[in-house]
Amino acid sequence: MKILNPLHALREGVRLRAFQLFQDGWSLTHIARTLRVTLSAVSQWMKRAREQGEESLRAHPAPGPTPRLTTEQHAQLLSLLRQGAPAHGFEGEVWTASRVAHLIATTFGVHYSDRHVRRLLIQLKWSHQTPATRAAKRDESAIERWRTQRYPELKKICDDEDRTLVFIDECGLNLLPGVVKTWAPRGERPILREGNPYTHLSVISAITPDDALYFQIRDTSFDSEGIIAFLNELHQQISGKVLVIWDGASIHRSAEIKQYLSGGATEWLQLERLPGYAPDLNPDEGIWNHLKYVELKNQCFQTVRRLEAAAREALSKMQQHAAEIIIGCFTQARLC
Repeated sequence: MKILNPLHALREGVRLRAFQLFQDGWSLTHIARTLRVTLSAVSQWMKRAREQGEESLRAHPAPGPTPRLTTEQHAQLLSLLRQGAPAHGFEGEVWTASRVAHLIATTFGVHYSDRHVRRLLIQLKWSHQTPATRAAKRDESAIERWRTQRYPELKKICDDEDRTLVFIDECGLNLLPGVVKTWAPRGERPILREGNPYTHLSVISAITPDDALYFQIRDTSFDSEGIIAFLNELHQQISGKVLVIWDGASIHRSAEIKQYLSGGATEWLQLERLPGYAPDLNPDEGIWNHLKYVELKNQCFQTVRRLEAAAREALSKMQQHAAEIIIGCFTQARLC
């Protein structure tokens, strides 16, 4: 089915209406006056309809230039793009319009401008996006094995031993503003005064698959002593045994932590380390994303005390809506 632009569709409708009125016995003059067109135009339309039929009154827009790439070549281009930029001699997994234009030229012998390549990519249902970054040392196969094999084993251990599964992670909050936008007069760019970027808060949180969120905020960075204090607090709030899953940060595997375990904590606590360079495996990372880019979005704090008050209020609010937030975090980590 052809798709007409609004102007072509309007003109086609007027011609077809004129023909219908002519068949109903209207005079050419009356038709021209009613449809607000010239008498000569109506006369030409009726002559065309008599000689070539009603179909000749329909719009027949020019088809435009013949595409220089066929449908099959479009499909082949998509396949080449999905191989990744490095597969075609480029550095890094980045497709730019100029790179795609070079690929088209070398593969199909067709030379496109960068502007046309952008239109072509949109036509192929690609979009311009900011890529996620991944560490070069990341072992994707090990990460996938942990997600599909080790994690189900840990959940079974928790079921068999009546343990509570807990994910833990830490983050820092500083006075640098997040994504801030404000209304301002045109041509007068607003100035945002930043606080001391080296002043920060340290936050630690723990989440469970059954929708519980625990957190602690302090002025100084978390060390092994602070981690142990948070684990003891969890022990008071969560009855029974606990299995903690966290990353391989040095404070998580320090001599103090080992001494804490050997001192009797293993009676209720089991620690499990995530694969290296895999923060996306920890659903607790989603808590920080929600805190920074949803709850504290577009807020700029001048003092650390105001930042702390806002962070506590936001985390307390998140505790009240923990169910939907944590479900989203586990879904994002592909652990559901």
